[in-house]
Amino acid sequence: MSPENQYDEREALRSRVAELEEELRRSREQHQASERRFQSVADAAPVMMWMAGTDALVHYVNTACAEFRGHTASEELGNGWAEGVHPDDRDVCLETYLKAFTGRKPIRSRYRLQRADGEYSWVTNFALPQFEDGRFAGYVGAIVVDADRASGAFVPDESAVRMVLSLTERERQVLALIADGRSTKQAAARLGISYKTADSHRSRVLEKLGVHETASMVRCAIRAGLIHP
Repeated sequence: MSPENQYDEREALRSRVAELEEELRRSREQHQASERRFQSVADAAPVMMWMAGTDALVHYVNTACAEFRGHTASEELGNGWAEGVHPDDRDVCLETYLKAFTGRKPIRSRYRLQRADGEYSWVTNFALPQFEDGRFAGYVGAIVVDADRASGAFVPDESAVRMVLSLTERERQVLALIADGRSTKQAAARLGISYKTADSHRSRVLEKLGVHETASMVRCAIRAGLIHP
């Protein structure tokens, strides 16, 4: 092969590597923007919600979770959340959590979690693995306080929460915005996507929730604690 051809091949390879790096950068930025939009919705939700990456470390808890614990959200990140688990429940809780991550299985565990006042409440923590283009992308979960059942306070319906967690991140965003009174057009504008794309997400949400009208979709979002009743 002539030196000229070798040079051309090297340049083509460098160009392709640069293109792939740019595609990866855009993909990461889009994912981060999508997460920020979901977090802005989740922060307004009455139910405690959290997200973890593929490394099993929690990288987001919503406002309800931080307020229940009496901590800043940053104190609950990583493995910080586990410090609030009752010492007698911690080993089993962590074993269940890590075993689920290893097997990419749904999580459902019950343990005592310390409140802001220093006392403990029994809670049920359940979560589903998330996948993007067939690749494992971590977990999104919700925590329900058992004590609320006795007090008469709002308690999310577990089946509704599971259905909402089974949606993709974008579908949850569309659901939350529509359930909060925005039209599909307004949801599209808020999320920076086309009306056609937003309407497609809305149709998939209806299908996955097993309902046929917007009113039923809204009721499911309320039962799941995604928006205030």
